[in-house]
Amino acid sequence: MDAQSIPLRELKKARTKLALYEASLELIGERSFRELLVDDICRKAEVSKVTFFKFFRQKEDVLVYFMRIWVTCRRIELAERPLRGMAAIRHMLGKVVEEAETKPGLMLSLIGFLSEMKMHPCMPELSAAEIRLMFPGYEELGAQDPDLHQEFTKRMEEAAEDGELRPGITVESAVALLHTIFYGAYLTGHLYGNPDLMGVYDMHLEVLRAVREKGDQA
Repeated sequence: MDAQSIPLRELKKARTKLALYEASLELIGERSFRELLVDDICRKAEVSKVTFFKFFRQKEDVLVYFMRIWVTCRRIELAERPLRGMAAIRHMLGKVVEEAETKPGLMLSLIGFLSEMKMHPCMPELSAAEIRLMFPGYEELGAQDPDLHQEFTKRMEEAAEDGELRPGITVESAVALLHTIFYGAYLTGHLYGNPDLMGVYDMHLEVLRAVREKGDQA
């Protein structure tokens, strides 16, 4: 949708919601999301608590919103780069590592929230204005429902086609293991105080990788 066709009122609402979202990410740092107060978020975004709860039913909904945006950003990046299979997965994990450098508490808070939910929450729908502001030029991809499980399945199917998947591991099993690696390896690295988070991810990915013969390129 062209920006000019989106009512100014909707664009203002979207900017306010994004200001609250960005303020939350800036404030979290190494802290747990539980420690963040809605008052602090609103003060930084310069909006009222009433406005916050117009956009987010509860504070934790910001985490789900983050997940929605994060998966969409990765989908857009992979649509632009010729990465598939394990290389695409490493790209996604690399983005988790980048986030952890400035906001280590964010992923830990997301893991804790998902464990309490005992399921992946439904991703929120974005308005045309939100999509236009966050994903200019990629509105079609931004409007699609992001699905981490679906993305993992696509990449493991590619890995199987390219001979990257260890023999005996089905695509379905590989996807289940990827979810464990995505969240569990991060938690393991944090618990052991390992500064090389990408190294922790790579170590776990070896469970899925086919063993290459000598002379094969890595």
